[in-house]
Amino acid sequence: MKIKKYLARNTKFRILNTGYRIPNTGFTLIELLVSISIIAILIGLSLFGLSGARESSRDAKRKGDLEQIRSGLEIFKSDCSKYPSGNGVAATVIPNSAGALKGDDSSASCSSSNTYISQVPVDPVDPTRTYLYSSAGVTYELCTALEQGSEPAVTCGGSSSCGSATCNYKVTNP
Repeated sequence: MKIKKYLARNTKFRILNTGYRIPNTGFTLIELLVSISIIAILIGLSLFGLSGARESSRDAKRKGDLEQIRSGLEIFKSDCSKYPSGNGVAATVIPNSAGALKGDDSSASCSSSNTYISQVPVDPVDPTRTYLYSSAGVTYELCTALEQGSEPAVTCGGSSSCGSATCNYKVTNP
């Protein structure tokens, strides 16, 4: 008799005893903290990995830009029998007008209507970093500062400063 009165008053015991179970809904605080910390660790690792990929892609663009400038300079030399002269930042020294490398009318084949580079490329993080160009007309040097790698410092026209960084990659005439 005492047991029946106890069961009548204690609903928790009665629910468990009848086989009826209240379903667990939601997550515990510990489960949420563990999953959030795992996600944070994965995001941190991916950001670290992506920074190297960004530097690598900017370095590839720099090398491609210097090859584009080199190609234009070689075509200029084949027409004009000399390289454009000057020392300094490539985007300001090489162009003859409006950022383009054009002929200088020094000969019939070097007409000012000939465009060798329509727009001289600039470094991906310009103006912090720049491409340097140096030439006295017979040979040339093109320099830039790569973000990855440990190449030694190089000079272009006596300067090793490619903006705020030290030049460490050089392209010369073939």
